[in-house]
Amino acid sequence: MDVLYFAWVRERIGVPRERVETGAQTVAQLVEELRAREPRYEAAFADLTALRVALDQDLADFDASLSGVREVAFFPPMTGG
Repeated sequence: MDVLYFAWVRERIGVPRERVETGAQTVAQLVEELRAREPRYEAAFADLTALRVALDQDLADFDASLSGVREVAFFPPMTGG
């Protein structure tokens, strides 16, 4: 699946997107796999309360299933203005 990173998440990880092969069943499990990769991922995912996730461009929770998902995007909460 494609994993996209936006704003400071992208800055900490160092890439805007990557293709990931995963056995994760949920977003939370995917995050744990990513955290285990390298310190830069651990830093990006250190505080999940500061992150939002979208699955195939629909907002989701971290306990959401990844079954059939093609794209996961991580980004900070947006504010209106």
